Amino acid sequence: MDFKDYYKVLGVDRGADDKAIKTAYRRLARKHHPDMNKGSADRFKEINEAYTVLSDSDKRKRYDTLGPDWERHVRAGGDAPFEGAEVRSDAGDFSDFFRSIFSDLAGGQSGGARGRVRDFRRGGLGDLFGGDWPGAGGPTGREKGDDVEATITVSLDEAFRGARKTVEIEIREPCAACGGAGHRGRTPCSQCRGSGWGKGRRHLDVKIPAGVDTGSRVRVAGEGAGGLGPGARGDLYLRVTVAPDPRFERRGDDLHVDLPLPVTDAALGADVQVPTLKGQVSMKIPPEASSGKTFRLPGYGMPHLKGGGAGDQYVRVQVMIPAGLSAREKELFEELGRLRPERGR
Repeated sequence: MDFKDYYKVLGVDRGADDKAIKTAYRRLARKHHPDMNKGSADRFKEINEAYTVLSDSDKRKRYDTLGPDWERHVRAGGDAPFEGAEVRSDAGDFSDFFRSIFSDLAGGQSGGARGRVRDFRRGGLGDLFGGDWPGAGGPTGREKGDDVEATITVSLDEAFRGARKTVEIEIREPCAACGGAGHRGRTPCSQCRGSGWGKGRRHLDVKIPAGVDTGSRVRVAGEGAGGLGPGARGDLYLRVTVAPDPRFERRGDDLHVDLPLPVTDAALGADVQVPTLKGQVSMKIPPEASSGKTFRLPGYGMPHLKGGGAGDQYVRVQVMIPAGLSAREKELFEELGRLRPERGR
């Protein structure tokens, strides 16, 4: 009796999570279902057996623990914690390899592994979507739709205040003709070619919260791909890009702005108007402000996305040297140079 590599049967890595195992199983089960592929009953049975093991945490743990060395454990009579195994005659729908390892779990109850595989194997293609099959979410066959990710670009002003934006997304939806079953009666659906899925386009009005930054993800609950049967929609995740703004440089939740300042105001001091995302505000520049000196406006930065409050705005002075000096202006600068020789030539 050869070792069965159930991971290889489903085409997944040994570290695959439940979602990856379920996805692989559904893909292979559709492809090899006897109603769609005559002569594939044995392959279909093997796929179901692999899923029965890997979708059950207890069975998967036992299988991974024994591994290719399973035969030694069985011949030894089932080392703890597997001792007391008993081969039951109603495990006949499984391979000898399965029965050797899981015979104590394989039979009896209608909800047991045997019952699930047998009923599903004998069922039609619709069981992949609506019956009591492993992973279908219960007897109603409901399954939540996939989450969807899309991108959205907002201006710095929109990121500051928050905004409502209309987004258009193309998502996978259950086929409208067959309701996601992949078939109509026993005939594969001609519209989706048996896949059960089609493409849908949706226009959504979404709220962008104040404080988002490039890389932020905004969750819009229940606006993802449609689910199977009565299953709920998945969620939509919007990955945000904040467009550059020519006025401000953003660093985290702080804003930085350059303020051109005439040389006379820098030397003598002045009350100036400073641009902020809240509008123009008045700020006092003290005398003798050198170029590059930075002043802070507390709370005039971006609102914190999580929690109250906001960042700050930093105003950096850029002293402007006048161009096109008149003769008189040149005389005054020359006089200033003579009065302050240590700062002159």
